[in-house]
Amino acid sequence: MPCQIYHLVKEREDFMQTNKAKAAAIVLSAGSGSRMKSNIKKQYMEIEGKPLIYYALHVFENSFIDEIVLVTGKDDIDYVQKEIVEKYHFTKVKCIIEGGKQRYHSVCNGLRAVGEEYQYVYIHDGARPFIDDDILQRLQGAVSEYKACVAGMPVKDTIKIADKDGFASSTPNRDLVWMIQTPQVFERELILNSYEELIKNERSLLSQGINITDDAMVLEYFTDVRVKLVEGSYNNIKITTPDDIPAALAFLRKE
Repeated sequence: MPCQIYHLVKEREDFMQTNKAKAAAIVLSAGSGSRMKSNIKKQYMEIEGKPLIYYALHVFENSFIDEIVLVTGKDDIDYVQKEIVEKYHFTKVKCIIEGGKQRYHSVCNGLRAVGEEYQYVYIHDGARPFIDDDILQRLQGAVSEYKACVAGMPVKDTIKIADKDGFASSTPNRDLVWMIQTPQVFERELILNSYEELIKNERSLLSQGINITDDAMVLEYFTDVRVKLVEGSYNNIKITTPDDIPAALAFLRKE
């Protein structure tokens, strides 16, 4: 490569690196895992010799993500620092903070810990070990264009909407129904402000029987920003019950 062209290319690469939008990941690991029916919280159960939470952290550690905020139970912070972060050398985990009573409390705590220098936040359930760099890259492209996006996949089965008595009430068009996954990715200020509104209006929402189950719902209630659906993976399962363990083992042994 001629010297002049080389310097132009190098200057462009340096400019892109300097001006790259910084991204943080919030990895949630504060759940009790009661449905796993184990004395060990599911995020710390070993699968193929490593704790479940290891796998998601490993992907973020080796990705373009700049910083990881790990949210866990108050009594688990010291354990996670020594037995997870230090043991497996997760250098991008900058802080471990206490979670809250509900998932949305934990997310809000995590968002408050992300510095203003970060433009984007990737919110991920630590019990989903099978994210990969391809998913993160697709989300990165979408959030830069749409401000908000979530990983998910079209459903394969017919879905029925039930009435309060347990009878089939309607059948939505299967082509328009998605299973939502994580990561869910947003401009930091947008999602932080939305979560602050959620906390302010928490009692009102609960009194109306509204249960916030994912991050996109927060935007749906408190903003007019549309959330883009981005292809995740059918392998991107959430480990919730003992029945999920054989599938997790199969995925890991296939890699």
